[in-house]
Amino acid sequence: MRNLRRLFVVLGCAAIVAGASNSYAQDDLPPNAQAGKCYAKCMIPDQYETVTEQILAKEASSRLEIVPAQYSDQSEQVLVKEGYNVLEIVPPEFGTQTEQILVQEASTRLEYVPPVYQTVSEQILVQPSTTKWTKGQADRNCLSEDPEKCKVWCLTEVPAQYKTVTRQVLQSPASVRETPIPAQYKTISRAVIVRPSEVRERTVPPEYRTVSRRVLATPAATREVPIPAEYSTITTQRLVRPGGFTEWVEVLCGKKVTQATVMQVQNALRARGYDPGPVDNQMGPRTKAALQQFQMDNGLPIGNLNMDTLNALGIQY
Repeated sequence: MRNLRRLFVVLGCAAIVAGASNSYAQDDLPPNAQAGKCYAKCMIPDQYETVTEQILAKEASSRLEIVPAQYSDQSEQVLVKEGYNVLEIVPPEFGTQTEQILVQEASTRLEYVPPVYQTVSEQILVQPSTTKWTKGQADRNCLSEDPEKCKVWCLTEVPAQYKTVTRQVLQSPASVRETPIPAQYKTISRAVIVRPSEVRERTVPPEYRTVSRRVLATPAATREVPIPAEYSTITTQRLVRPGGFTEWVEVLCGKKVTQATVMQVQNALRARGYDPGPVDNQMGPRTKAALQQFQMDNGLPIGNLNMDTLNALGIQY
């Protein structure tokens, strides 16, 4: 039972029972205290909230698609041999003449050049710098007999935390390169009259040949397709209420701190993933460390068996 009562000295900064006589100054008493309840000054930790925001990972851009040219086949009659007159006595003389015939008109071909991106990195603030109170060694020159009143509290700075985020930046947009396609021709030969016939004429009709060629119906073009921007989600911690100070909170009175209560605390800590050591109904160093870690992780007043901690552990008192 002595070890259980000593718990109030180890975990609490200063504890009093409302309605009992004490040596505290009037301005250092719990406000709105109720008779029969106990109070202690406990360390209040920093309180944070989780903030989720979206960071631009890749800027919006566009993609160019090439619509190929369309052609149609056309046929036309090409003169192969001119008409002539034939003389019955002296036949005509012919020569050969070559000619270029357009088979396919000149056009252009469009080639797609994809966009070029550059990867850049930047530092994103995840948690701003804060300060916290840490408990140091007792002042050897302290005149008080109470060792708890001789403790030295130091305000230390907790540096800010950053996270490196990479994203894609458009360096050069997509484009189209135009390549000319020359026209295509076909060489044909035809006979021409060098000397007409004489004496008696006979008309010989001209001869034609059907030639097919491809004609450009619709030239090639481009179509722009938009590409939406891409975002990544990051989660940061933002300070809602700074701690690092003490205030009066209600705690479990000494007569209610029994071995059964300590056993409930040890079992509740173990069930929540904390290691209080063996369940021996004793508030040993491992149990105290696990209890304080649970209070810090859950933003509870640190020190003593305060009511907020007991409620969070689900302990009946």
